[in-house]
Amino acid sequence: MRHAVITAGSKGLGQKVTEMLLKKGCSVSINYRSDKEAIDRLKTEWKDFGGDRLHFFQGDVTRKEDMSRFIEEAIDKYGRIDYLINNAGPYIFERKKLADYSDEEWYEMIEGNLSAVFHLFRKTIPIMRKQHFGRIITYGFQGAESSPGWIYRSAFAASKVGLVSLTKTIAFEEAENGITANMVCPGDIVGEMKEASIEQAKDLGDAKDTPVGRSGTGEDIARAIRFLCEEDSDMITGAVLEVTGGVEVINRFR
Repeated sequence: MRHAVITAGSKGLGQKVTEMLLKKGCSVSINYRSDKEAIDRLKTEWKDFGGDRLHFFQGDVTRKEDMSRFIEEAIDKYGRIDYLINNAGPYIFERKKLADYSDEEWYEMIEGNLSAVFHLFRKTIPIMRKQHFGRIITYGFQGAESSPGWIYRSAFAASKVGLVSLTKTIAFEEAENGITANMVCPGDIVGEMKEASIEQAKDLGDAKDTPVGRSGTGEDIARAIRFLCEEDSDMITGAVLEVTGGVEVINRFR
């Protein structure tokens, strides 16, 4: 049985990705920060998948020690890690210029979105090398590969653009070990749509800002990740996959 590790896998996009991994037949280790209520609900909702296939770990992705213990617990329980899904991504919703950020806000963005991935890579890659198999997924934002400026989101954008380079480097360095690394860039998926299905999005009607005519959903992201995790998807590595419904094409050529 393949085993997946996912950060922030209990809500939002992560919940739909976790659900996909369970349906795929995986066991899953899920990191969450504080929402025990959501964990209790999911234990009930996902009980048919079998309790032995679910491992919940409470920890903060910005804390190196927490991420180290997370991986150690996953290995102790399942003995392997096949998929590493770096779903967690701290974000500051207040719109402010870079000069107005506090030290704490800056470091939360860098530690949570970039350094946390480094610490997880360093703990997980040696395990994947021994297996001669691994699939690593990181998350970016629309257009991250071109290193755009993003007003009022400078710290978040800087961390994710750095993660683009890190993901590509890992893809090159670890290809000989049967490990792939790819980035998925969600479009503007907000609110309840993060945990919605494609069918629900289609039922809501037109989304004028998206060429395909509907909002993106958590299921769209989960389907993309499932494809990248397949055994025979090894020719796709170091890629940055935009899952935006075509919005970035309009922005690029308008």
